[in-house]
Amino acid sequence: MDTPKSVTTHIRVDHYSAVQLAATTARRTALDQGLTGALPDQAAVLASELAANVSKHAHNGSLYIQPLPLRPGVEVLAVDRGPGMADLEQCLTDGYTTSRTLGSGLGAVRRIADEFTVRTREGAGTVVSARLGEPGGTPAEGTPGVGAVRVPADGESLCGDSWGLAVDGEVRTALVVDGLGHGRLAAEAADLAVRAFHRDPGLPLPGLLHAMNRALRRSRGAAVGLLRLSPQGVDHCSVGNVRALLLGHDGVRRRFGGQPGVVGWNMPEPRVQRVPAEPDAVALLHSDGVDARWTHTLTPFVSGLPAPLLAGALVHEHRRSRDDATVLALGPVRREP
Repeated sequence: MDTPKSVTTHIRVDHYSAVQLAATTARRTALDQGLTGALPDQAAVLASELAANVSKHAHNGSLYIQPLPLRPGVEVLAVDRGPGMADLEQCLTDGYTTSRTLGSGLGAVRRIADEFTVRTREGAGTVVSARLGEPGGTPAEGTPGVGAVRVPADGESLCGDSWGLAVDGEVRTALVVDGLGHGRLAAEAADLAVRAFHRDPGLPLPGLLHAMNRALRRSRGAAVGLLRLSPQGVDHCSVGNVRALLLGHDGVRRRFGGQPGVVGWNMPEPRVQRVPAEPDAVALLHSDGVDARWTHTLTPFVSGLPAPLLAGALVHEHRRSRDDATVLALGPVRREP
């Protein structure tokens, strides 16, 4: 199971000075995560190379630096809106550079990172995830692909959104919680909900919501969304405006509706929705800090992104900067061939 240990640091790459800030942030995150030896400096290299590429060759780009989901480590997400790369493999060659597309430094990023994922399309942009953890800490085969971004409202250091994930074999139970408002009190409500979730994440989904409702009674309350994915199907249960859907390469496959109310205040009796399993779909939960209208302008490039990239792409393109924003994406379970 996993609980996020800190918020995502968002760094706008609108000036070359962002390169040093990115490197410093990645090194600090690595140290906070307990990475040892050369790993903090390697995390700084990942961030500085990605920030330099965005600064030199792209536009409307940002880095999102955060602890890894599922294991101790650092993730650096780089997202931009263009121009994209015409020949990805050539751009991943060490030393390759061009004035028109990304390239310089990506070969080094791929070498250093122990998980490296990139997607690009000319005219649409590029999304990169570079992950680094202690040797031997790579998730075991069968662990699902996970992407998560948790960004506070502009001007806030605390995030009133949070997320949780419990993995039990092929059963995955996911949580996104949005404390009412933002700032300290919202963050306290979100933290209480995540703690209640992790006490017994295997409970039936209505039982989990009841446990969170009890835990939040002395808080300002929260919206809560739950998904449970298994080979038998996808169960959904939510109260409030946390959005949930299944996304395939061909677009939105399923949308789930939440019940009105506030967990901790006036929660209704929870109802479970079940739909058949979608083995090739990405499951998404997100708070209302991401504009729900993103599905109206969904492109094949975005709908085809794997889970580690999708969360960053949605926050980058559709975040409401005056509110906390969290996206949790779960990809298909990787299986032995």
